[in-house]
Amino acid sequence: MDRHGDGHGDSYSQTGRRADSEISRFDRAKAPSAETDLKTSTELSRVSKRLYRSGSPIFRAMQRYRPYICPFGRLLDETPRNARVLDVGCGGGLFLGLLASEGALRQGVGFDVSGKAIALAQGMATSSGAPISFERIDAGDDWPDGPFDVVSLIDVMHHVPTKARRSVVEQAARRLRPEGLFLYKDMCDTPRWRASANRLHDLVLARQWITYCPVEDVVRWATASGLMLEDAETINMLWYGHELRVFRKS
Repeated sequence: MDRHGDGHGDSYSQTGRRADSEISRFDRAKAPSAETDLKTSTELSRVSKRLYRSGSPIFRAMQRYRPYICPFGRLLDETPRNARVLDVGCGGGLFLGLLASEGALRQGVGFDVSGKAIALAQGMATSSGAPISFERIDAGDDWPDGPFDVVSLIDVMHHVPTKARRSVVEQAARRLRPEGLFLYKDMCDTPRWRASANRLHDLVLARQWITYCPVEDVVRWATASGLMLEDAETINMLWYGHELRVFRKS
């Protein structure tokens, strides 16, 4: 499943919920337009350019400019050092490549349903010499064996069939070690103009009319699978809106 997003979180109760005073701390909107955020995107774009020296010019350009529209800086910050990471729906492997470039990985494993994307990811892994590997697997098939310190699901859920979405979250939880992190990032379904911009993006690039998964559903499924919500953010980059949720396995 090629990645490229989903709804805005509200209040949570009982095992998956927080008091209103905590909501303001967890559920906050961020617009990375400050100089420091632009610098991070620019630096990550340069790393991406170094990582992808082969493949089609269009693919390499997409990887190079993706840090300007996807909050990889926040995702990298959330990933602990020396981690074993499983990236679900990894596309061309950019997230694992960026982690490896920072020396943050003990091991990285990525899988995607697209054979073309996996071939490009494998080429990147080989040329970089990083401790990362990639497999062609559908999210509904058996996943690589865990346990992992981190399972990431970045811009994938809006491509997953509705009936399979809960299973994806449950599988992610099962692959985590105790105290491991589940990084969930998808696109906002509100406001409508941002959601429409992303739909157009995927219609052009993925040739797919996407459907959004309410982020409240993801939180509920994750909580039922033994994960605790640690952070919730809405992040705006250009015309794209992103929902980031960070869960920890109890």
